[in-house]
Amino acid sequence: MRLRHIEVFNAVMLTGSVTGAARLINVTQPAVSRLLQHAELQLGFALFQRNKGRLSATSEALTLYPLIEQLFAQLDEVQRLAGNLKAGGGARELRILTVLALSYEILPQAIKRFRLKHPAVPISVQALHSPQIVAALVRQEADVGFLFSPLAHPALSYVPLAEGRMVCVAPKGLLPGPLCATGSAALSDLAGLPVIGLDVSDPIGRSLSLACREADVGLQFGITVQTYHSALALAHHGLGIAIIDSCSAMSADLSRVDVLTLDPLIAVPVKAVLPMARPGSVAVRAFVRCFELALAEAR
Repeated sequence: MRLRHIEVFNAVMLTGSVTGAARLINVTQPAVSRLLQHAELQLGFALFQRNKGRLSATSEALTLYPLIEQLFAQLDEVQRLAGNLKAGGGARELRILTVLALSYEILPQAIKRFRLKHPAVPISVQALHSPQIVAALVRQEADVGFLFSPLAHPALSYVPLAEGRMVCVAPKGLLPGPLCATGSAALSDLAGLPVIGLDVSDPIGRSLSLACREADVGLQFGITVQTYHSALALAHHGLGIAIIDSCSAMSADLSRVDVLTLDPLIAVPVKAVLPMARPGSVAVRAFVRCFELALAEAR
């Protein structure tokens, strides 16, 4: 079946008559009848039974029709996409992946900026762990990801956006007042105190473990978590000191915890990651820029 045959078949199914189909697709009744007969000739079976001027779909037509409906739904998506491209958008939907730490404060600010210039672009967001983000981008299941220190992959390109750092979030009263007044804590200051551990498979967790080895400091990890906001929540409840990235620390309740920079400096680079096989659209490039501005504003 050619596309014109499919269009006529769909119109007859929707309206139930040649007259209605002709009116729906704005052609003459003889043209609809001729195209319908040609389609049946090509297929080798009837699509409709004709009885006193009325048409009823055959079982073959009823079997075909669900696929025809899917096809027209896809054609509608093509039309919406073309309109979006014409308006400066670049995707049917802007699919964003981010680590959870960047989803609480930075991502909403970036979306707010993006919406001012691209209000019609649909956005989907998933917060995942770094390895999941890398794997999804390699499979081209998303348009862009935002994460810390990702492992290099030949199928991905990386755009540095900002350089954060690890900070120490301590329940009020757990660290000495004079130390809190300096605004900075060394790893050695945390020795012997309860510290919330980070998963060593996480980039920041690995960086922390390396820094502890280099400083010859053994920290007491009574509780280990996989997300920085879990560590922050535990610190809020007085269960230990959270060593987390500065973006996550933006959500800290300063009436319950003290936030200090960590010495030595453990850098936490924030990067945008994109599939190399798919050049970034107008929308993707615009969103990466909005994310970069949100990071700069937060520092």
